[in-house]
Amino acid sequence: MRWKRWARVVGAWLLAVVSTAVLGSLVQTQFNLQALAELGLVIPLPVRVMTTWRDLIGFTPAYAAIVAGGFVVAIPIATGLLRRWPRQRWLLPLAGATAIVTALMLMKGLLKLTAIAAARDPWAVLCLALAGAVGGWVYLRLRPCPVGKELNTGVRLS
Repeated sequence: MRWKRWARVVGAWLLAVVSTAVLGSLVQTQFNLQALAELGLVIPLPVRVMTTWRDLIGFTPAYAAIVAGGFVVAIPIATGLLRRWPRQRWLLPLAGATAIVTALMLMKGLLKLTAIAAARDPWAVLCLALAGAVGGWVYLRLRPCPVGKELNTGVRLS
């Protein structure tokens, strides 16, 4: 793989991880704040905004490591399948969503607790999975296509 191409693959993968981690952080913050509100706490908008900001700074890097662990397995597998079936572009968003759900299940199984509090709510898990799908889509849009093929349209260039 040429250096430029390799850099583009890594860059696309990193942006997919970052986009998933940021969206996932926003999801978990809002679900956690909603759970507190359901207990009767009044959470004013400035507190929501500050909590969201602090979670973006504090939680996102840790969550990015979890996302990266899932994406380092899921994205290459989906990319390989996409080479075989170039018109099945939904494989990468599916891989992103699957990576997140798998990571959450593995953490719960290995740690015997829910490491991400929002993941106790099935709707939050769905939203976290959707964030993973967005990351897969980001990778799909930014990755280089294999030499001689254009995967985005299925049209062969050579």
